[in-house]
Amino acid sequence: MKKVLLIDGMALLFRAFYATSVYGRYMETKSGVPTNGVNGFVKHVTAAVQAVQPTHAVACWDMGSTTFRTESYEHYKANRVAPPDELIPQFDLVKEASAMLGMPNIGLKGYEADDCIGTLAKQYASEAEVIILTGDTDLLQLANETVTIMLLQKGMGNYKYYTPEVIFEERGIKPWQIVHVKAFMGDTSDNYPGVKGIGEKTAYKLIQQFGNTEGVLQNLAHLTKAQQTKIENDLENLQLSLQLAAIHCEVPIVCSLDEALLDWNEQRIQTVYRAMEWRDPFVRG
Repeated sequence: MKKVLLIDGMALLFRAFYATSVYGRYMETKSGVPTNGVNGFVKHVTAAVQAVQPTHAVACWDMGSTTFRTESYEHYKANRVAPPDELIPQFDLVKEASAMLGMPNIGLKGYEADDCIGTLAKQYASEAEVIILTGDTDLLQLANETVTIMLLQKGMGNYKYYTPEVIFEERGIKPWQIVHVKAFMGDTSDNYPGVKGIGEKTAYKLIQQFGNTEGVLQNLAHLTKAQQTKIENDLENLQLSLQLAAIHCEVPIVCSLDEALLDWNEQRIQTVYRAMEWRDPFVRG
């Protein structure tokens, strides 16, 4: 059975960068280019490959901050601060490292890495098991019978594996219903509103009871007067948030499994370490 590891490159890069930069450790090359985020990315990918033994792997990336979501809602992710100067050169470097490891880099302007991951997961579903490596719970909505979310936990090489069964056990809903929960509660990280006054607990309760946003709207009479008022006063934001929360799985990208075949070996890893001027990981002492 083919097993594809889809890597949320940005999530790994940012996580790795901030884990070490907080201590002022940037691992610069002789010419002064920081590489700490790239180093962490390579270590995360190496650990994940060892953990799940994929036959194929693809790294997916954001391609700029302007997407179809920012075009429909100008405040989307507007709360995010600009990346630190030490991180900026690593956006290109990390893709070079990924390519040296033999992984295709996939991204398309106007879409987020999440959308590319969702699209490829859908494309591969009929011929492979798919594992998505990320630190972002937004991707849980993609879990299904052939797609597992491998969520990074604290520390290197620690993961929680989310299947539809685990998500239902933990949240009381199916993966696709997560989008409908977020439509009501909004998302402070991505900076979209949801319904004002509806929090996480109520949002989950509504979707557990009525299935989706449409089901809630058809059953407004069964809600408390306060809930009815909040939802009726914020219908526009409810629909907007539903669109923003959903991962778009029809991105016009293609990456065949042949292109994604993983040829993982010591030589490839050493090539990356030499290029980034890191100490050879296979030399003891």
